[in-house]
Amino acid sequence: MEIVVSDDTAVGDAAAGDVVAGDGAEPSSLVTIDALELVRWSEALAGIARTGLGFTESTYERERYEEILEVASDIKAAVAAGPADAPRHRAEWMKIIGSGVAGYATPKVAIGAVVGDDDGRLLLIQRSDSGVWLYPTGWADIGYSPAEVAVKEVLEETGIHCEVVQPLAILDGLRLGFTRLPLYSLVFHCRAVGGELAAHPQECLDVGWFTRETLPSPLASVDRWIDLAFDAIEGREVTTSFDLPRQPVWRGAH
Repeated sequence: MEIVVSDDTAVGDAAAGDVVAGDGAEPSSLVTIDALELVRWSEALAGIARTGLGFTESTYERERYEEILEVASDIKAAVAAGPADAPRHRAEWMKIIGSGVAGYATPKVAIGAVVGDDDGRLLLIQRSDSGVWLYPTGWADIGYSPAEVAVKEVLEETGIHCEVVQPLAILDGLRLGFTRLPLYSLVFHCRAVGGELAAHPQECLDVGWFTRETLPSPLASVDRWIDLAFDAIEGREVTTSFDLPRQPVWRGAH
């Protein structure tokens, strides 16, 4: 069976992951797979291997887990920059292997804050690493609760003081395709309570308040979250958004 990897959701007229029928009655041996799925599979394999390396004391098992890492790095490199990058992926995974519970591989956690003001405007930052606009976001810090991180990130990145209203979204970054590393994003609805706009000198190119009609560009994944954000800011009842379980997990749709 031949496998064709697609960066899009389709190759020709075939949806990614479908068997492409040939000219005759029998299906052909061509299967297309979304590149994002291969990245997810490679990260899952690497996580299993790293966790195994963190717990095992058997030389035999270590060799098997290290071989799984080799396979995972080959898959990820083939999809991303190319086969020459495989050793780099493996080296990065090997560097973060711990021992015992500390070695159990889990996704990174990022915290985001959708902040509104009394005028119904949305607080956005222009990220210095990409130039893209997005709500304030950052890595979860040890010693802080997720809500405390949200308040801290907003103040650090924008100069605005805020209070947390409610969780808005719990998202799997790999599944949704906005990251190529295992990451859960926890997004909170927050209300501005003070402060003055002041962009973080290293992390932000600009910050500002925006209405639906004055949103800046480029705005990251805007169709995915903007309606939910303004519904919350404008006082409409919202429920926390999350990724529903796939059936089956390893071949389900995004």
